[in-house]
Amino acid sequence: MKEFLEGSIAVARVVKLCKPGVISAYPITPQTHIVEELAQIVANGELNSQFINVESEHSAASVVLGGSAAGVRVYTATSSQGLFYMSEVIFNIAGMRLPVVLTCANRAVSAPINIWNDHQDSISLRDAGWIQFYVENHQELADYHLMAYRLAEDKSVMLPAMVCMDGYTLTHAIDVLDMPTQEQVDKFLPSYKTSYKLDVDNPITMGPLADPDYYMEARYAIQETHKEVIKLIPKVTAEFSRVFGRSYNGLIEEYQVTDADKVIVAMGSVCGTIKEVINELRKKGKKVGLLKIVSYRPFPVSEIYESLKNVPKVGIIDRSLSLGSFAPLVSEIKAVFFGKNKKPAVISSFIVGLGGRDITKDSIRDVFGLMTSKEKACEFIDLKPELLKEEYE
Repeated sequence: MKEFLEGSIAVARVVKLCKPGVISAYPITPQTHIVEELAQIVANGELNSQFINVESEHSAASVVLGGSAAGVRVYTATSSQGLFYMSEVIFNIAGMRLPVVLTCANRAVSAPINIWNDHQDSISLRDAGWIQFYVENHQELADYHLMAYRLAEDKSVMLPAMVCMDGYTLTHAIDVLDMPTQEQVDKFLPSYKTSYKLDVDNPITMGPLADPDYYMEARYAIQETHKEVIKLIPKVTAEFSRVFGRSYNGLIEEYQVTDADKVIVAMGSVCGTIKEVINELRKKGKKVGLLKIVSYRPFPVSEIYESLKNVPKVGIIDRSLSLGSFAPLVSEIKAVFFGKNKKPAVISSFIVGLGGRDITKDSIRDVFGLMTSKEKACEFIDLKPELLKEEYE
């Protein structure tokens, strides 16, 4: 059924349909509307779940860890410094193979304090072992939460999943989307039944001390599972399509890539703006395209290689930094082509939209214009030189 909803409200209502038994979160902008709505849903008796109020994000993550360890479907959400405050537990959740689902309402990190959108928070925790999806629009943010639960709880996976949605651009914007019915969700997402949990009648140990004889194998197992997730995602998206009638690749999305001589690679809501610019430039005879990365973890190496191997010029848009080194996404894209015979002649790096700075159509046109035969190592778009002068003085 078509509904006109704020992104955060859509997330909360989709999570309700997934029937988590434990929800815990601490409010932080721009995530707050999600958990406010869920708290109201639980208080109204619309969802049989324990909504546990806590004093911090670290506690919220600990609560859902405990709920999942006890064999219950769980949910939490956070942003920015809140995600960092969770970070100790975030690593524990993955290491304990618990299928927690978390919404990250992407927001810049301090200092200076900034409550607007970029991807620094979730990108900084890319190595925690979680599946990470980056969504473009309201329909995707609803649908990928369903797929996140389905993947995380698969017996061959049992890893947590993070759905990353751009703060304000998606969390607070209102748009039309097809909301799933309870009947559809029940058909796609079965009741959660784990093969291991904390049980006084059948005691097990979770998260034990692992000395050098065991630790490496535990990390290796998670790495190998991510390889299996790459294979499983297309199967889950195909099943999703059969139930809901909407098709996704789940790993990447190609837009006008086939004959393009310039392709931008990006993640998140900026992809909508890029598509509009591509449509305009195509009408003028420009062969430009977009490769949207949906699954950042696991990273779809083979799919990216096949998509870009014959493209002459590739421009990578990052909305985060690895300070003192190269931007995260461009580093990984370049690694895709290491040792390969076929590769783009030029791969350039562009930093855009940090701290919520507007990424306009002109910004994207500038990126395409700067994609020349000379590689750009780390080009900041829409930088204000006059502010830099003030900073250094």
